[in-house]
This record gives sequence, C-alpha cells and structure tokens, in this order.
Amino acid sequence: MMVTPEHVLSMARYNAWQNKQMKAALRELGDAACREDRGAFFGSILGTVNHLLWGDGRWMGRFDGGEAQTLAIEKSPGLTPNLSEWAVARFHMDGRILLWAEKLHAVDLAGDLTWTSGAGEAPHHKPMGLCVVHMFNHQTHHRGQVHAMVTAAGGKGWVTDLPFMSEEGPWL
Repeated sequence: MMVTPEHVLSMARYNAWQNKQMKAALRELGDAACREDRGAFFGSILGTVNHLLWGDGRWMGRFDGGEAQTLAIEKSPGLTPNLSEWAVARFHMDGRILLWAEKLHAVDLAGDLTWTSGAGEAPHHKPMGLCVVHMFNHQTHHRGQVHAMVTAAGGKGWVTDLPFMSEEGPWL
C-alpha cells in the first residue's frame, strides 16, 4: 500500500477540520445530552468521542514515539469526564497529529510497524501505511456514529465532505 506524506497531511487536516465542527455541534447540544446513553457501541456521544480520542492517543504513541495512551479499551468511553475537558484534549491531539503529519517523509511511511496491543496479545506486524490509513479510517467511522447520534438527538450536523474543506484552513 503506497501512502504519501501529502495524503497523510490532507487527512490530518481533514481530521482537525471535522473535529472543530464536531466540537461546535456538541457544545450546542450540551453536556447532558452528550452523556445520555444512546445505545451506541460506546454508549453515549461523549463515550464515543472519548474512545476516538483514546484510539488516536494509542496510534500516535506508535507513530511519533511520544506519549501513548495506556488506558484499557474498555475504559476508553470514560477518558474525559465532560465535554469541556474532552474539547481541550481533542484540540491538543489534533495539533499533535498535524505537527506529526507536517514533518513526515516518504521513508517514515515505509516498512512495517510492530506493536503489542493493550490486551497483551502477540506482537502485531503491519505495513506502516496501512496503520496510518487505519487511524484516519477509525476517526471517520466513529465521527459518522457521532454525527448520526447528534442529528437523532435534534442537534445540527456538520459538513463532512472532503472536497468542501478549505485548502488554507484554519483546521484547528
């Protein structure tokens, strides 16, 4: 799988742009509505966005060698206690992803990534490009769930179409 630094940067910008819009929609919906169990895999809107933040922390620890998220997956819905703390953590994570993507070179995306999952399974070996694409796919998947929950709760959705993202930003 050939993944280019330019593609990764586009996806990092898309991620930040989407999360900025999502934060505004969640703020408008309110903390109580975002805590309500909606029958989703991670329960609530807050549980789902916390899981997404958790996953980004796991992958970024593997990609950039920085601090890695160590919380067990089953505790990921409780990563932050409220929308305010989640929004701050999300802003920092999106900045981290953008800075990493801006510094990438083709060689950084070559070869395999080896890691052991939090469940203590045997080490995994997968192409680095595949793992990077997976992180962005995981983000899109869970943001789609959140978008559906927000609109079902009577909130306003946001523009998700990549062609409508500004080339100049601001992404954060």
